[in-house]
Order: sequence, then C-alpha cells, then structure tokens
Amino acid sequence: MALIDMVMPKMGESIMECTVITWLKKPGDRIEADDSILEVATDKVDTEVPAICAGILKECLVRDGDVVPIGAPIARIETEEFIENGQAPESTAPNAAPLAQIPNHSSHSAEDEVLEAARGLEASISSMRTRPDLVGTASFAGRFYSPLVLNIAKKEGIGREELDRIPGSGAENRLTKNDIMEYVSVERGRSDGSAEDVGVKQETVAPPPPALHRPVGLPSPTPTPRSLNGHSEIIQMDRMRKLIARRMVESKQISPHVSSFVETDMTAIVQWRAKIKDDFKRQTGENLTYTPILIEALVKAIKDFPMINVSVEGDNIIVKKSINIGMAVALPSGNLIVPVIHNADQYNLVGLTKKVNDLSKRARENKLTADDLANGTYTMSNIGTFGNVMGTPIILQPQVAIMAFGAIVKKPAVIETPQGDLIGVRQLMFLSHSYDHRVVDGSLGGQFVKRVSDYLEKFDTDRKI
Repeated sequence: MALIDMVMPKMGESIMECTVITWLKKPGDRIEADDSILEVATDKVDTEVPAICAGILKECLVRDGDVVPIGAPIARIETEEFIENGQAPESTAPNAAPLAQIPNHSSHSAEDEVLEAARGLEASISSMRTRPDLVGTASFAGRFYSPLVLNIAKKEGIGREELDRIPGSGAENRLTKNDIMEYVSVERGRSDGSAEDVGVKQETVAPPPPALHRPVGLPSPTPTPRSLNGHSEIIQMDRMRKLIARRMVESKQISPHVSSFVETDMTAIVQWRAKIKDDFKRQTGENLTYTPILIEALVKAIKDFPMINVSVEGDNIIVKKSINIGMAVALPSGNLIVPVIHNADQYNLVGLTKKVNDLSKRARENKLTADDLANGTYTMSNIGTFGNVMGTPIILQPQVAIMAFGAIVKKPAVIETPQGDLIGVRQLMFLSHSYDHRVVDGSLGGQFVKRVSDYLEKFDTDRKI
C-alpha cells in the first residue's frame, strides 16, 4: 500500500482514549518522522503526537474535539519511499491494518466491564423509538457511543432515552466523556438540589437553560463569567480544575486521612546550600533548590520503611519495588500538576536536581508527557515555597501517603551541648505527613516522617558536589 495508517499511540497506563485538541499539520504538508502533527488531551495531560514516519500527510481521519480510542487510525501518510520513486499512491483499503497495533492492557477486568456495559446499552439504544412525550427536545438516537461513555452512563443510572437526549460536542453530535460528565455534574446535580443550586436560588437568579435544549449541531457556548448580584461572579472551572476537584473528593472518600507532624532543624542544610550553590551552578549548570535535598531524604526513608511505598487493591496491599517520587508543581494558571521522578533511588543529588528542574520547567511550559505523570508511588509537596509553615496534604490515589514540607523559618530553639543547654537561633521547618489509615497506622506513619527528619538533620555538610 502506498499509504500508511497512523494510529493513536499509547499515552500511559490506564489511558484508553484521547480527545483531539487541534491539528498542527494539514493535509498536503510534508512531515518528518517525530514531527508533532496534532495535540491531544487525556485525563492527565495535554500532549503532542509525533509522526511515525516521514512523508506527506494525505488525510486526517479525526477532527478537533473527537474522542479517539488508543490504537484507532488517526491519519494517513504517504511515505517517502513512494514519493522518491515517483509512484502514485494506491487507494487505501478501508480495512487496511495500521502499522501500530492496539496495545494490550493489563486490566482485563476493567475492559470487560466497559465492553459489557457497551453491549447492554448499545442493544437498548438500537431499539429506541422516538417518543411523543419528547416533542421539543433534541434527540440523537442512532449515534455512536464509545465504551467509556456507555460505562459512565451505566454507573450513573442514565437510561437509553435520557442518554440520547444529551447533546454532544463531538463530530456529528457525538457524545464525549466531558459532555456526559458535565451533564451528570450540572444537570443532574441541579435536580438533586446541590449546594451550588441552593446558592443560586438564594440569589434569585434563574439557572441557565439546560444543555439538552441547545439546538442540534451548534457548539456549546463558551462559558463567560456571570454576575450574580453585581458583587460576585460565577466562573466555569476549566478542564484541569474539574479533574483536580473530582480527584481530591475521591481521595477523601477512599482513604481515611491521618496526619503527623515533625519540626526539623534545617540549619546545617541551609548553611551548606548557601556555601555550595554558586559552585554547584558553575559545575552542573543547575540551580540547587531544597527540593532535591528533600527528595533524597524521602528516598532513604522509603528504603527503611517499604510499607509506605504501597497501594491498595481491594483487600490486597501492593508493595512497589520502584521508588517513583511525585512532586506537586503549581502552574501559572493556578492549577496543580504532579510530575514523577521515576526510580528516584538511582539518582545522586546532582541527578535529582537535574530531574527536578527539568520537570518543573516543562510543567510550567505545558510540555509534560503522559509518562511524566504516570506510576508515582509517593508524593511530596513543597508548600514552603508559598510561605506556608504547615499543611495537611491530600493523598494522590492510589498511593497511601504524601508529605508536605513547610517554610524554613528562623526561630529561637534549645541547643544541646556537652557544656549544657543553650538558646540559639535555628532554621526550623515542619514536615506534615498525611497517610491512609486503612494500611498505614500511626506507628508507621509517625516513624516514617521522623526518619525523614533525622536524615535531614544529619545531613553531611562536608559532602562534595
């Protein structure tokens, strides 16, 4: 065949589909291997998809806004081999097999559940007929539903007739995951008398028209701030904020959170960093912050207490052999993202510094990949960056613990010496450790945070770069 089908590549563990944001190339453009040709969004990150070979982009098989399963064809490329030989490309058979195969996913039970839901709802939808009592309501019977959308509908108890009345923002009114999630959170939430609706009623402001009354084929209007009474506004959450909100609520529902706190003397580290940071910059080209030093102490403590580096699946505790440290990064938009340093125990301080700086920079430039966010086993948050001295962080599921490092503050403290106790000025910092009480008891949670503190206080100030 003269044309090669390019498929949606695997984006990371548990990611089954992507939403096309925009095409970066158009049909007829010459492309090179690894050139970015479109931008897609997953539940975890926005990323660019590179071309699998050099040639000419002949056809885009999906459109902006489409939700595309992993492994599905997205474009056709005329390869350089045919172009250089001057051969005219043959017609591509409609069922031509793509070069890349659909990846195998380890979670067969999850796939079976999705497919079972898809089969059940698709069978019901195919038998649906237009009802007279739905006159004046948009109906979309007969359109395609992805297995993910059907599974969400099943879990939320949305019947076939209700599902067909939900307008979609995808091609040909296709219902995307965002459409059905918005319908569940907004339309159904309003009918259940949610707190947000109560607030609106108290302000005596009529709710906006339901999404299901939007004319067929017209895109959803762009959310704009609305004034309630001249003194406040309603601002629609962006996609990332909705995702953060949902995951934080889910984490609190899943894990009984317990927190322990330790105050740590950081004086030795502060003095060592002040002495070494200029030489460190000259020798490595990197700025030395406190974050890699804190991660180094976390890694050592995890080796001492491996049962903190686990996840829970039903009644089973999964002990992770890899130590993958996630670090919370605040974005310019005000949102939060958690890139992961994989195999953090295999880096020295210079290596950790390079990884921290690289991930932080790419996070703020929106250049992280799905792999950069996957498979974290323990997370840290440096809340001291914002001047906070203490906090109670929320666990990032399916992990079982997270630690927040507060601001380093000068305080008077008792200093023990062979000649007796003295009062002196020390650089102190609070460590806040939140952990899942299903599997981490106070003994383990408390010992772990104390061990991190011990490694920081016993930092070798004579160490070289």
